[in-house]
Amino acid sequence: MSIVIQPELESRLRARAEAEGVTIQAYVERLARDDEAAEEELEALALEGLNSGQSIEGSESYWDEKRRRIVDRYRNTGAR
Repeated sequence: MSIVIQPELESRLRARAEAEGVTIQAYVERLARDDEAAEEELEALALEGLNSGQSIEGSESYWDEKRRRIVDRYRNTGAR
């Protein structure tokens, strides 16, 4: 497969590949695999969140209470 990319990006990719001691093809393949793995991990985390318990309604009162608790916690730590 052949692709055309901007010369600046190609230079950065070549420099990174050389710094790691791999070919640019191997470097780009690893980037693609890492991207796929990150997407799979994100999907797994989303499913874990969906299956983690009872859902809540993110109403205005929910966020007001959440904000109040965070502000109270911040004030109680003495952080400035």
